[in-house]
Amino acid sequence: MEEEMLTGGNSTIVVRVGHTVRRTVGPWTLAVHQLLVRLRAEGITEVPEPRGVDEDGREVLSYSVGVVPGYPLPEWVWAETILLAAGQLLRRIHDASTALVGEDLVWQLPTHHPVEVICHNDFAPYNLVFRNGRLRGVIDFDTASPGPRIWDLAYLAYRLVPLTDSAEDGGPPAPDRAGRLQLLIDSYEMPYEPAELLAVVAARLDELAVFTDARAAETGRDDFAEHAAMYRRDRDRVLATG
Repeated sequence: MEEEMLTGGNSTIVVRVGHTVRRTVGPWTLAVHQLLVRLRAEGITEVPEPRGVDEDGREVLSYSVGVVPGYPLPEWVWAETILLAAGQLLRRIHDASTALVGEDLVWQLPTHHPVEVICHNDFAPYNLVFRNGRLRGVIDFDTASPGPRIWDLAYLAYRLVPLTDSAEDGGPPAPDRAGRLQLLIDSYEMPYEPAELLAVVAARLDELAVFTDARAAETGRDDFAEHAAMYRRDRDRVLATG
């Protein structure tokens, strides 16, 4: 069948073949597939279904039908209903992932403590699938790893409250950041304080900047270096806010 290159990935080549997605396997692929199987067994059909490996040695996943928004994000992404739905879906994924905590599995990214769940580690609009303006799925679990719940929630807050420079992201020009942050916390239904979440956002961005600087050095890509600088600017803004 004809292969269609999918856009949006920064690290690996991803192609669509019919109703499936194919991508290069890594030492972590088995763990990711076990996570996806577990999530779907718990009724979370919003995640891709793993379908093994093809004749070229690539992993095979079901294709998630819908729109994955790119930057600058469209205006409809900022609806409060989407913010609520994203927090609720993340909570369901986390709850269902706890069965794999403590398992001897290889993950691509390091573990963060305290370990409570298996984090997606990139739960953001560019990995969310929408149909008719409603959240219908989440993709790209390749960087999943064990960690605390708040680690994932903090990154979602960064991208969807947003706590970025909203002008760059196409977000609302003057979002009610405090109100949207509290709404996200409420949707996840854990008693986090906003200041607690903001502190983790800053730590998350600090680590992400170091990681992205390393990727820039490895690849020579200027866009990675620019992203690292952006993460540090956003970290400083979050710390000033908190």
